Amino acid sequence: MRIRLIAVGKVKEPSWKERAEAYAKRLKPFAGLGVVEVRDADAEREGERILKSLEKERGRVFAMAEEGRGLTSEQFAERLGGLRDTGQDAVFIIGGAYGLSDALKARADELLALSPMTFTHEMARVVLLEQLYRGFSILQGTGYHH
Repeated sequence: MRIRLIAVGKVKEPSWKERAEAYAKRLKPFAGLGVVEVRDADAEREGERILKSLEKERGRVFAMAEEGRGLTSEQFAERLGGLRDTGQDAVFIIGGAYGLSDALKARADELLALSPMTFTHEMARVVLLEQLYRGFSILQGTGYHH
């Protein structure tokens, strides 16, 4: 399975960058991970850049949005397992400070919420990567998730 993360902005804060890299490394046994970073701007321009990146992608597109559906870690793991078992790839989108454009939300196959609270894009990236790792750990029964 291949996972692509398309995110607005770079992770600049060293501690967040370290955590993101650590979870990306932990994901390697479970799935290939590619990260595409788009330059920040207003939501419309960011959306255009992300939509352009999506032209090259295949797989189910999940956009992280505050109005998206919240899943438990177990439900998220089931979703990942279903994609993996059917040979589908996944694309996850994290927007910038102004959220996602309407066009980008319409293009997504599914809107997911990481939390009812709002996170910085750096924090959202780490949380998503951790949940991806947790999801695959649940599927493999590794004990990471108790």
